[in-house]
Amino acid sequence: MTTTILPPIDERLGVALRIGSTLAFAAMVACIKAVGDATPLGQIVFFRSAFALIPLCVFLWWTGDFPRGIATKRPFGHIARCLMGAAAMFTSFATIRLLPVAEATMLSYLAPVVLALLGWGLLGERLTRRRAGGVALGFLGVLAFCGPAFAGILPPGALLGVGLGLLTAFLTAGALIQVRRLTQVGEKAGAIAFWFAVVSAVAGLATLPLGWALPDMQVFALLVGAGIAGGVAHILMTLSFRYAEASALAPFEYLSVLWAVLMGVVLFAEIPGWSFVIAAPLILAGAVVARPQRRVVI
Repeated sequence: MTTTILPPIDERLGVALRIGSTLAFAAMVACIKAVGDATPLGQIVFFRSAFALIPLCVFLWWTGDFPRGIATKRPFGHIARCLMGAAAMFTSFATIRLLPVAEATMLSYLAPVVLALLGWGLLGERLTRRRAGGVALGFLGVLAFCGPAFAGILPPGALLGVGLGLLTAFLTAGALIQVRRLTQVGEKAGAIAFWFAVVSAVAGLATLPLGWALPDMQVFALLVGAGIAGGVAHILMTLSFRYAEASALAPFEYLSVLWAVLMGVVLFAEIPGWSFVIAAPLILAGAVVARPQRRVVI
């Protein structure tokens, strides 16, 4: 019988790592937004995934999980997870193009709300009153955000962006359901992250015949930066859960919205509207209420 020894609790270190991961994620979003519409989505997905492998492989080697830790006995399970995750990456990046970064980031927090529904429907998990309330709050936030678009106050692209944001939440939740299934049968987090990056890079590369843009040095640097920042964000998040309880880290996870608002104002001159001000508290509250609070060891 193997005994797993958990790292000692160090909440300050865990919180610092979690804040660092939200900053790295914000940097990734900023790079993707700054690339603009001239670069095809598939090209962005390729760079984001391929260059994320660099810090990820270094991290796995440092922890002694490379290359042995990326072996898997469930290749088809990984394929299902990776395809949903890669599709979510495409729709997420399209959402970032169509919406201000604050709104696009806010909609990503619908994933825990959708996960509660899918966990109940697909895995037979209990949908308690608390989690049902979180689901209701999340979708009330969506209605509040969509109201101006339906009324014709916002441009048509905003409504499409919200639709893609919702699709991203469902795809992300589906991918997370598959991650749960993989971890339940003994698959390691390192293998799950590695093969997701590989399959997403291949999915992005498959769009090459559709036509890629030849990037100049600035765009190339932004594409590489998106990949490195995305890989670092995942690593820092993983490490944070090794040193602190999920309940202690949860409040800092929502700093991503604050960074997105600041980044949108400073870098892209995007001022959040009233729909964001009304919808954001509802969606974030729904994510907090719907998300299970337990320690995660990766």
